[in-house]
This record gives sequence, C-alpha cells and structure tokens, in this order.
Amino acid sequence: MNGARREKTIGFLCLGVAASGWAFNWPLMKLLLQEWPPLFARGLAGVAASLILGIMAVSQRQSLKVPREAIPRLLFSSFTNVVAWMGLGTMAMKFVTVGEGALIIYTMPIWAMLFAWPFLHLRPTVRDVIALVLGMAGVTLILGGSGYAFDAGKLIGVVLSLSCAMLFALGNVLNRSPLPMPRLAIVVWQVGLGCLAMLIPGILFERPNYAAISPLGVACFVYMTLVPMGVCYLAWFETLRRLPTVSASTGMLLVPVLAIIAAAIVLGEPLGMREVAAVALTLGGVTLALQRA
Repeated sequence: MNGARREKTIGFLCLGVAASGWAFNWPLMKLLLQEWPPLFARGLAGVAASLILGIMAVSQRQSLKVPREAIPRLLFSSFTNVVAWMGLGTMAMKFVTVGEGALIIYTMPIWAMLFAWPFLHLRPTVRDVIALVLGMAGVTLILGGSGYAFDAGKLIGVVLSLSCAMLFALGNVLNRSPLPMPRLAIVVWQVGLGCLAMLIPGILFERPNYAAISPLGVACFVYMTLVPMGVCYLAWFETLRRLPTVSASTGMLLVPVLAIIAAAIVLGEPLGMREVAAVALTLGGVTLALQRA
C-alpha cells in the first residue's frame, strides 16, 4: 500500500470512529437526561472534557495562549459551536425523539447555504433550491410520524433543534477565517468556555439532584465526557489531515443515520419506512448543499 493510499485509509477509519462515537452519544444523552437536567449534564461533561484536552495539549507542548485579537472571534465561535450546538441540541432532546432531533439539526448545511446569500453574496442556484426542498420534505415527513398536531413540548423541541442548526450554520458562515491557534487549543477553549456558560445557569436554575444519577447514568456521563468531546475530536482532526474537507463533511452524514439506528436499538424508537424515507430525503438535500459548499 503506497503512502497516499495508506493516509486515505487511515482518514476513513478516523472518520468512522468520529461518526460512530458522535452518533452513539445521542441515545446515551437521552438516557442521561432522564436523571440530570440538560444544561447541567452537558455543561459539566464539557468542562471536564476541556480540562482533559487541556492537559493533553500541554503534555504535547501545544500553546493554549489566545491572541488578543482572536478573543472576540473565539467568544462568538464558542457561542455558535458549543452553546448553540451542544446546549440547544441537548435541551431539544427533552422534547423530541433522537430521530427527529438529529435530522432537524443536521440540516445545518442547508441553512449555511442560505446564510451565504446575504453574508457572502452567493446567490442560491437551482441545485440549492432542490437541496432546501428535499431537506424540508424529509424533516416534515419524520415530524409527521405521530400526526402534525404538536403539543407545546414537541413544538419547543422543534424550535430548539432548528435554532441549534441555524445558529451553528450562521457561525460556519461568519467564522470562515480560521483562528490563529492550534486546533486542539481551539477545542479546549471553545468547549471550556461554551460549556461553562451552560454549567453555571444549569446549577443556578435547573437545581440538579446530584445523587439522582444511577450507575447507567454515570456510564452515560463518562461516555459523553471522554468519547464525543475527546476521542471523536481527535479522530476528526486526523480525518481532516488526511481527507478533503468536502469528503470528510459528507462522511459526517453517517452521524444522524447511525444515531437513528442506535436510538431504535437502545431506546426502542421507531425505525420503519417513514424514518428511512425521511433520512433519505433530508440527507439527499444536505449532500447537495455540502457539494455547493
């Protein structure tokens, strides 16, 4: 096996690790939310993960120093990439199924494509319109699994999921220039600052019962701390080193697919022809949007 082929193979293996690790986090997060409230649970896991990653960065002699001119951008990206993505996404899991939440949230490339029109002056093409129609058709289909008469909780979950996708997409459009810092240092600060911003109100307003967590909940919490915010980020960095960005981003569409399958196995969520068709429509539209990006 020549060097280029070996690098590509390692890249796809790392992509598989990242995608499967992030996907399995969805049903485990849903289980943990039965015992601990969302902001507290996700915030505590993130702060712990950022400390572990920070120790790793220092051990590898990577600088954690933040250039003064990068502070405003770091704070903004911490909000869009962590508070919006992790915080709103986790809160949504209290009200919608994993399948519903994952598909809505992973429409983010479609929203990024639309935000690129006013902010980057990239007018939508026919392909972009088709992407939007496919994506919305898939989301509409999966939300209609139990009829379209939403109760208040379901509506809150949908709004939170959409807000998560749209804010993350907006951040991707506005944060196009990379921060002048090592990738691991960026993750340490973004996850640490963003999750601290969730943990503090989680402690103050959600008033968690610290002793309510069961052995299963502890296992879910440990997984959430070490795998999605540790192992998966490191695997993702290795993926980006070895594969083209578009290929890596398209490969991440495995996450909602695997999450829906995992939720069916772990939580007993429905997985029939409706869900399969919804996934095919939504991810078809997202794939078109990613090709444009």
